[in-house]
Amino acid sequence: MPREACGFGKLTMDRLVLVELLLSCGLEEIAPGMAIRHGWPDKKLQKTIFAVMPLAPSSLSDQEERNRISEKYGFTQIGEPVPDNVTLKNVIDSLPQEVFDIDDTKAWKTVAISIAAYSLGLFLIAKAPWYLLPLAWAWTGTAITGFFVIGHDCAHKSFSRNKLAEDIVGTLAFLPLIYPYEPWRFKHDRHHAKTNMLGEDTAWHPVWREEYETSEVLRVALTVGYGPIRPLMSIAHWLGWHFDLKKFRPSEQNRVKISLACIFAFVAIVWPMIIYKTGIIGWIKFWLMPWLGYHFWMSTFTMVHHTAPHIPFKSPEKWNAAQAQLGGTIHCDYPHWIEILCHDINVHIPHHISQKIPSYNLRLAHDSLRKNWGKYLNEAKWNWRLMKTIMTKCHIYDEENNYVAFDEGLPEESKIIGFVRKMMPNIA
Repeated sequence: MPREACGFGKLTMDRLVLVELLLSCGLEEIAPGMAIRHGWPDKKLQKTIFAVMPLAPSSLSDQEERNRISEKYGFTQIGEPVPDNVTLKNVIDSLPQEVFDIDDTKAWKTVAISIAAYSLGLFLIAKAPWYLLPLAWAWTGTAITGFFVIGHDCAHKSFSRNKLAEDIVGTLAFLPLIYPYEPWRFKHDRHHAKTNMLGEDTAWHPVWREEYETSEVLRVALTVGYGPIRPLMSIAHWLGWHFDLKKFRPSEQNRVKISLACIFAFVAIVWPMIIYKTGIIGWIKFWLMPWLGYHFWMSTFTMVHHTAPHIPFKSPEKWNAAQAQLGGTIHCDYPHWIEILCHDINVHIPHHISQKIPSYNLRLAHDSLRKNWGKYLNEAKWNWRLMKTIMTKCHIYDEENNYVAFDEGLPEESKIIGFVRKMMPNIA
């Protein structure tokens, strides 16, 4: 089916890639049985709430209401609204100077941890019986997520005082992930500059209602992508944002070309070697499955970082840097082994206060934020209820309620989102 016939002309690239991936998997055949109903009811019926009334932003000023929705959505704390007169500079100035210090020993320790953990994972994959392979893949996928975090520090110039070394290490760290370093760096800088800014942020932007109503195929694609396969949606983002030179300024394109050449060289050399030594099954075992594990964490971490029913996306004229970075970012605790292998990337609030804080200083910085700004922080421990909230509620942009679910206001529940609601435990 041509894109134009489906009305896909103005989609963001990650969503366009999602549609094309699902079309290739037979979306047109599954759509009649899985899609929600065509169109939306009239405005009066849209006021009817299908599931649970979403949180109104104004209620965050009340402590009892924050406690109630914190429990309801799987948080340990939902912070007070950040006052308009608080600036990002106020928050940065409150941090101790040592959180910005680069320590080469600590930096290279993160590299050693990731290399050792990844090597162990490959050994486990080679030796594990078939029924233990999922555990080996989970470990190895988490270990290579650590490579991403190392490259992430390099991109923010918080890994080393030697900037050439940062570019080399960042590029090498991203190679096993088939992630082009410079394209990702350019796009990620935009995410930090415009976090939770409506129409501008490049990470987990809410779906526009007009976009959702474009066509039946697109509705199903978005419902599947923001519903059951949301923990793998970073694959669509990876494909859609990083390989097209036209998406980058002329001044950026030479560096982008170098990164793309490195990625294509890695694929051209390493993949055939893996297949030659182990066959296609070996390529699946040793590369593809850990890579999917990485994308599970990439998707999960990034959507938890900034997505919740009470956290708004704001238009550029209403956007406030301190509110977006301090009050619009979520600290989430994961099992300790994940925190170690992923170098504390989920101690995320201080990273959005200043990208110059190295990963090994994030906990010290977060302790300072708790001391000075603790009542404004959003915090959680990773749990089923938190994930279920994001995957079943945080879909379409709504000015009054921040998000509404795809099927909110419809006479019948979406079969796709209803399946997610039914299958995911509501355990916090």
